[in-house]
Amino acid sequence: MSSTCIDTLSAEGRREFYNSFDTVLTDCDGVLWLLNNTLPGATEVMNGFKADNKKVFFVTNNSTKSHVQFLEKFHSLGFQASANEVVSTSFLAAKYVKANLDPAKRVYVIGSPAIACELDALNVKHFGVGEDYLKTSVPTFVENIKLEPDVGAVLVGFDEHFSYPKLFRAASYLKDPSVLFVATNTDESFPVAGTNLIMPGTGSLVCAVKTCAGRDPFVVGKPSSYICNVLMESNKIDPSRTIMIGDRCNTDILLGKRCGFKTLLVLTGVNTQKNIEEWSKSDDPKLQELVPDFYAQGINSLKATFPVPL
Repeated sequence: MSSTCIDTLSAEGRREFYNSFDTVLTDCDGVLWLLNNTLPGATEVMNGFKADNKKVFFVTNNSTKSHVQFLEKFHSLGFQASANEVVSTSFLAAKYVKANLDPAKRVYVIGSPAIACELDALNVKHFGVGEDYLKTSVPTFVENIKLEPDVGAVLVGFDEHFSYPKLFRAASYLKDPSVLFVATNTDESFPVAGTNLIMPGTGSLVCAVKTCAGRDPFVVGKPSSYICNVLMESNKIDPSRTIMIGDRCNTDILLGKRCGFKTLLVLTGVNTQKNIEEWSKSDDPKLQELVPDFYAQGINSLKATFPVPL
């Protein structure tokens, strides 16, 4: 399977590309911004799509911000966005737990205050957010630990306070097969721009809990098609007229492929043109599935595809 470079399309090709979709799903970090710095062309392209009456949804695996916090960031960076257009894993996880948890039960959360915020908004009882570090020797900790009796789910997201006690509690609760195991996402790690550092992602924490508990979680974030199901519940989306834009192939592009969307990789984040070329030549169907339909140097490349170039 080959991938088409947006930057080399003819005028007719650019027009056909732009007219091939009515709905845009886009990742955020690595596509629209890096940390708190907007990438070139990002606001013009996204706001331009909306001005042309294309539906736009901002789909992120970041579970460290609530809906309100994400909206504040979008608006501060110049993006036109409303609450129903922001699809974060903190929101998705809370929605899934609310629909599947016994109301009499509580959720043990390994995650951020944003997850707690989204659970509170849906009146889901929870505990666990915050510090829980090992204050004694392990044998002493094991002798004195007390598990809560009313836990119906374990929810794992990004947690800067991840610790041995948290892993211990999560695995112990999950020993009961009736306890739900939910993960926001499985992004393993992220490069730190301009350094040789690797930042562990939520997937590293999920993998630790999964290994210890001997169970697989239900993942709400990309590439899970749960996102597509949620969007189609409340929005009229035609998969054949939808495009997924991302910077990471094993989440963004794979989500698009699983949902029947067109896919576009921008080279301002995790994956590279070299990755695309290698996977295109591979006989491994799993690697072939990671090849996007289109790729571009950055979101800025899409400005030239508008009927009146931005």
